[in-house]
Amino acid sequence: MAAMLMFVLILALLMTGIPVAFVFGAVSIFFAIFTDLGLEVFAILPFRIYGIMSNTTLMAVPLFIAMGLVLEKSGMAERLLISMGSLFRNVRGGLAVSVVLVGAMLGASMGIASASVVMMSVISLPIMLRAGYDKGLISGTITASGTLGQIIPPSVILIVLGDVMNVSVGDLFLGAVLPGLVLVGIYIVYILLMAYIKPSIAPVAKDVKSVSVKEALYAIVPPLLLIITVLGTIFMGLASPTESAAFGVMGSLLLAALNRSFSVQMLRYASFETVKLSGMIFMILIGATAFSLVFNELGGSDLILEFFSYDIGSVWVFIAIAMFSIFILGFFIDFLEISFIIVPILVPVMHAFGIDPIWFAILIALNLQTSFLTPPFGLSLFFLKGAAGDSISTMDIYKGIVPFIILQLLALGVVMLFPDLVFAFL
Repeated sequence: MAAMLMFVLILALLMTGIPVAFVFGAVSIFFAIFTDLGLEVFAILPFRIYGIMSNTTLMAVPLFIAMGLVLEKSGMAERLLISMGSLFRNVRGGLAVSVVLVGAMLGASMGIASASVVMMSVISLPIMLRAGYDKGLISGTITASGTLGQIIPPSVILIVLGDVMNVSVGDLFLGAVLPGLVLVGIYIVYILLMAYIKPSIAPVAKDVKSVSVKEALYAIVPPLLLIITVLGTIFMGLASPTESAAFGVMGSLLLAALNRSFSVQMLRYASFETVKLSGMIFMILIGATAFSLVFNELGGSDLILEFFSYDIGSVWVFIAIAMFSIFILGFFIDFLEISFIIVPILVPVMHAFGIDPIWFAILIALNLQTSFLTPPFGLSLFFLKGAAGDSISTMDIYKGIVPFIILQLLALGVVMLFPDLVFAFL
């Protein structure tokens, strides 16, 4: 009962706009004090925090953010978006399509939803508003495109799942390539279809300046080569994700210098913003860790275990229940918490049914990606609202993201029905 009350109180506080990390931390302390747990329950919290800060996988977070911020501040990401927009300038919904494609490329270069969403918001939001796009479509396109890095390698989700499920991260990266492209394709088809059915929500972007083929290639090819290099070193086993992220930072700085956009001011901006965004992400993670600690002590994990204790005799029934449970929990719990609490419960059952762990991990990753979009705790929604300010209301964001959540579930169903999409490159 107390565990359920925690969810209700957190939901109510978040709706008031209080920062996520502080809500998690404050509610955890409140329930620790006013239940039988007491503050002694936090005795092991410093050790968990130390584990977070010393996690070599999470060390890649600030590096990928720095790489993305250099691409942003140097103007390369903006030129990339403008070039893509120019290629689709005569197509209804073409600007939104270019945002999806750029989001996929930036996601592959960073793999961090927060940086991708903030960057896409800063760059594409003003352009789409000037073009007369529907605010709901703008919100859905930016947040969904910004989270593509959670399934398109390099992905933090895949790295965490590889560790939890004892599966090769390299195999997960290879297995996620086609499902990620399928999701991109579904987004594009939806945008073009909606633009055809209701032209007013995605007009032709006449004010996007035209660029030559040479200019477009000059804007697209260098960042693409950087992405291929970063991913290639991981796929070939030449470097770990953290090492590749460090290489990506140096590569982005080199590209900035070659584009004559490198400056001390740009470096200072990227450094300070990296610290701010990384601090925000880790504060949320620490708050979620405190919440998880109290939630488990109040019997929340036992409730989840009890839910999965029923005799499930069908593989597909188990998969359906597992996916549905992860989807629902994604409304309330961070993907890391789900990965470390729920996934270990599912792994023994997965092995008992003889389910391929790589395929199952990709299904979980696609499902966890929706947790960045599902209100009220969807982190990408907070990042977009923070970057957009008063130009887009919270209700516009919520209305716009619903279709893209459905599209993600559609992609999950496609990969579920066609497992060969995962094994194509393995």
